[in-house]
Amino acid sequence: MDKEIIKRIILEKQKEIVSIELFKRDIVLEPSANYVFVGLRRAGKSYLMYQHIQHLLQTKQAHLEDILYINFEDERISSVKAENLGVFLDAYNEMFDRKPILFLDEIQNIVGWEKFARRLADSKYRIFITGSNAKMLSREIYTTLGGRFIAKEIYPFTFLEYLNYHSIELVKNWEYSDLSNKVFKLFSNYFYYGGFAESFTMNDKRSWLNALYQKILLGDIVLRNDIRNENAIRVLVKKLAESVMQPSSLSRINNVVNSSGATIARNTMVDYLRFLSDSYLTFSISNYSDKLSEKETFKKRYFFDNGLLNNFLIDPETKLLENLAAITLKKQYDEELFYYNKNVEVDFYIPKEKLALQVSYSIKDDFTREREVSALLKLAHSADLNNLIIITFNEESTIIEKDKTINVTPIWKWLLSEKRENNE
Repeated sequence: MDKEIIKRIILEKQKEIVSIELFKRDIVLEPSANYVFVGLRRAGKSYLMYQHIQHLLQTKQAHLEDILYINFEDERISSVKAENLGVFLDAYNEMFDRKPILFLDEIQNIVGWEKFARRLADSKYRIFITGSNAKMLSREIYTTLGGRFIAKEIYPFTFLEYLNYHSIELVKNWEYSDLSNKVFKLFSNYFYYGGFAESFTMNDKRSWLNALYQKILLGDIVLRNDIRNENAIRVLVKKLAESVMQPSSLSRINNVVNSSGATIARNTMVDYLRFLSDSYLTFSISNYSDKLSEKETFKKRYFFDNGLLNNFLIDPETKLLENLAAITLKKQYDEELFYYNKNVEVDFYIPKEKLALQVSYSIKDDFTREREVSALLKLAHSADLNNLIIITFNEESTIIEKDKTINVTPIWKWLLSEKRENNE
């Protein structure tokens, strides 16, 4: 590895980072901790590191020369191996007489990176790491890192961040003013095209999202996992998108994929599903009422961003509505989030919070209203729930039946509720 190239990269990044104009995300970091940021590609992990660097410089907690930032997707260092990672410190030390703060971007591309990170942490370096793979949070890596890092998952922008990006400030009682019309108008774009900040100013958002999907599929899934049957995993992703909202067993998913002509063995399909999850393209939730073995084989699956899901859909509204609710609940409750299906079907159930939610684009139709309300009431009485919600696209009311109150709320208002934003 040529040190002269590395020195040039170090100076380039120092100059670049201070000149970047950022939208500040409200993500709080511990002042003396080391971090591993993981999440979907282009969700903002690198920009969070830029934001933190600018904060350190502005508050005079660091000087520009303290910053050692390396992006491991830079083609000039694409051949580096784990045993050669020390050369970056060597090059820095020849340039500056100080101990750097290290920012290592997309380091998951280097097999064995975690031992290098552990050695630096043991030597009292401050380190920030990003990666686009959930394997970076695996038990094996945590064992190697020895508890010296805090893991933080980074999601695409929330709707509140999207509004802030567009200079919309939600003042007190905004729901009852003309501001609500502006919020609803902006929500349409967010609903269909998701929370990737880079796409916000683009006219052709769909092309950008499709290019991002191809990068995730080919770079983070196919290439990284040495997948030879690319057509099969493409078909799998498409079928998962089309079946969002519907619980599916592993056997059913396998049969659907095989019936399309992209034949794969069941064990291979299980691996493919794990790869999709590891890359933060999709996630799943289990049925609370299932036995443990069934929880692992029968799930509902969603996409981590509406824009990526929308790539695959025609007449997408109902699926996007539930998917957006799932993303929000996943971020807030993670492993405490379930659906419920035992004599009654409820879209989302968080037993710890005594909370159940149904998602329906509209409940103006009497049959739809009865179905959604009845399901919530049955679960509420059997599980003693006191927080019942029906999320719609743009309908709002309060339903009181059988000593229970159900709040019907438009998703764009639900996303902006004070409690939800404070808990995220």
